[in-house]
Amino acid sequence: MSLRAHLFEKAGETPSERLADRTGDRPAERAAERPASPGASAAYHQLKVDMHAAIIERVELEKLQRLTPDQVRRELATLVERLIDERNIPINEAERRRLINDVRDEMLGYGPLEPLLADPTISDILVNTASKVYVERRGRLELTDVTFHDDAHLMKVIDRMVSRVGRRIDESSPMVDARLPDGSRINAIIPPSAVDGPLLSIRRFAVNPLMVKDLVELQTLTPPMAQLIEAMVKAKLNILISGGTGSGKTTMLNILSGFIPANERIVTIEDAAELQLRQDHVLRLETRPPNIENRGEITQRSLVRNALRMRPDRIILGEVRGAEALDMLHAMNTGHEGSLATIHANTARDALTRLENMISMAGLALPPRTMRQQITSAITVILQVSRLTDGRRKLMSIQEVTGMESDVVNMQEIFTFRRTGVDAEGRVKGHFCATGVRPHFSERLASFGLSVPERLYDPSVRFEV
Repeated sequence: MSLRAHLFEKAGETPSERLADRTGDRPAERAAERPASPGASAAYHQLKVDMHAAIIERVELEKLQRLTPDQVRRELATLVERLIDERNIPINEAERRRLINDVRDEMLGYGPLEPLLADPTISDILVNTASKVYVERRGRLELTDVTFHDDAHLMKVIDRMVSRVGRRIDESSPMVDARLPDGSRINAIIPPSAVDGPLLSIRRFAVNPLMVKDLVELQTLTPPMAQLIEAMVKAKLNILISGGTGSGKTTMLNILSGFIPANERIVTIEDAAELQLRQDHVLRLETRPPNIENRGEITQRSLVRNALRMRPDRIILGEVRGAEALDMLHAMNTGHEGSLATIHANTARDALTRLENMISMAGLALPPRTMRQQITSAITVILQVSRLTDGRRKLMSIQEVTGMESDVVNMQEIFTFRRTGVDAEGRVKGHFCATGVRPHFSERLASFGLSVPERLYDPSVRFEV
């Protein structure tokens, strides 16, 4: 049997169109209609596997590739419906609809993960082997009843994800970082490195990126902090965003990038492209791992060097991890002002120490004082973000790098978040406030015509959360 778009050509509506109406063919409709974590018995799993295998036998792949995605979805639904009738499978309308959606997800998408990927309330999907899938909603981890048939099924889904962006994963290269078409970041690790079976982590990205007003509403920061951050970006200060895993560094980097004027040329450099900039003049660069022959690797350091030849007004580095730190600091010190980057660190002081360690990875035997002078002259502000114990993210501190005294880098805090306790529901209590320190870069803000009122730095004004 051929899978053809004109299989049911007749006057009026086709059976596949009627079926599409019943099954909710559009992804948004399916996400609303279908439960996020459908229960799956062994019998249902086997039925889905058998149906998938039967479709593979009947489909002519060459003709399948000639159809549009909508046509493929409709004809797959029609074929599943026909197989159900041919085999007299005793299932009701709801089960029939679910089976059609699940088989279609296996053919065209990421199998059991599709309903989770369609759920906008989920921020992270964590697959702990084929039998356990967790999700994070509103900062809390939840165990779902989504499962894979076996490790081979999970491996097939992982391979489909990473191959679409030119990455590979196998026994010789058992770890991979990649991204989905929507910008979501994925990490996978398989045996022999993963002892109990394949592991997959997906960091979801919102379809509509968060804006600064959203962070104010979520109490991640305050209006005065947002006003100061916007002025700092427009005044082309070099800013480093520091924080732990899952603390919201990339989200904050997206927010800051949104303040860059539309007439500037921006070059972004990332391991896996995930920034969602809205300006028109954005050039996106992405690293590449070595191939199976251990050749063809493109590192962040080589991309930073190449970016300097692309006449950028701003360079945005997704995350500083190694020797590229030295080239980034050189760029900041040689006319590429207003550059932004993120770094893994628990405090702003730790971020400077990590930068110093990364400079030493470049292979230059620089004295510690020289490295600190490079850092001090390049970095103006450090934003420290954190994920609290209740799952909420906060901009914990805004600190200015003011210079060096002897061999020590001097810093002064401008805004801070101070914890005061935990309420009965486990939510962290505290308040945002200014420290009363007027930053040295205030004169630079004024020279760019950016007026920041003095009351912004009033330490008596508190924002309770």
